[in-house]
Amino acid sequence: MVMAIAQPSSDAKSEQQTTAQRIAEEIVGSSLQSNGSCCENMKIVSWNCNMAFRKKAAKVLEFRPDLAIIPECESPTKLTFSDVSVEPKNKIWIGENHSKGIGIFSYSDLKITVHEFYDPKFRYVVPLRVRGKENFNLIAVWAMNNKEYPPQRYIGQVWLALQKYENLLSDSVLIVGDFNWNTIWDGSRNLAGNLTLIVEFLKSKGISSLYHQFFSEDFGKETQPTFYMQRKIQQPYHIDYCFGSSDFADRLHLFEIGKHETWHQWSDHAPIICSFNAKSLKFAGES
Repeated sequence: MVMAIAQPSSDAKSEQQTTAQRIAEEIVGSSLQSNGSCCENMKIVSWNCNMAFRKKAAKVLEFRPDLAIIPECESPTKLTFSDVSVEPKNKIWIGENHSKGIGIFSYSDLKITVHEFYDPKFRYVVPLRVRGKENFNLIAVWAMNNKEYPPQRYIGQVWLALQKYENLLSDSVLIVGDFNWNTIWDGSRNLAGNLTLIVEFLKSKGISSLYHQFFSEDFGKETQPTFYMQRKIQQPYHIDYCFGSSDFADRLHLFEIGKHETWHQWSDHAPIICSFNAKSLKFAGES
């Protein structure tokens, strides 16, 4: 189910309103202006918000994102924004449970649409077209359990979806979200694929993990967690990723991960934030 987001509510929390008012003008006029310059950036944020995003949206806005990928985002019937001036300019929500779906939001001039290749069989691995100052494919990920077909649970469904969407990987592309997996679990049986296979498959397409590039770390040996089981700092894992084609990897400016002390009150996941130096990305034949 693809839905539009509800209109803003006037009874939003005071914290959201304060933050929204403080950064509203900066969001609206931030990194992607109509006329490009060498100092402009594009910023992508991905954060599994652990539901009730309406109470937490202001936290994401503090990053001034151009695009936000939000797994476990509630449906448009529940989602409200605190101030119309910082409501996303473009938004997509896919899900069946009104408390949990995946939301993809644009706060810039970037326009997002679900790609015509989208296959509901892989409900929460969502290919999108991104158009505007930047033109690329985005695959938003929220890897879920699959009781009906166990080989397709978690990383298995990401593997199968990427095979399905292989044609989209030859253009400029970002693959971002909650993969719910680390290579330390790749020995698990009865899965259609694992993260090591995905990494090698994407590498063959010229696509790499931007975290591992930026910090020069190996898979399975990450030093910065993105997930804390039961929100406990004693149970850290790295399971959220941003993979990018070479044109994104070459202009990666900064990769950040939220700290446990800041984010554990909001979610069991920490956000990942990717900042890119600006460049006009166009497909062959596009004006």
